[in-house]
Amino acid sequence: MKNNILGLRKQLGYSQEELAKLCNVSRQTINAIENCKYDPSLELAFKLSKVLDVTVDHLFIYK
Repeated sequence: MKNNILGLRKQLGYSQEELAKLCNVSRQTINAIENCKYDPSLELAFKLSKVLDVTVDHLFIYK
């Protein structure tokens, strides 16, 4: 599943490490999600949407 996390993260000026800390996950997890190598849990998807201030359906692109 593709996502918009990288663009939104950069737009807000967060590093992967900063976003990871805000979501209580590792930097490697954020990297894997951004590179479409890992689909986050529903709980993490909601955390990401809250931190990035968008809806969950704006974060992920189902193809």
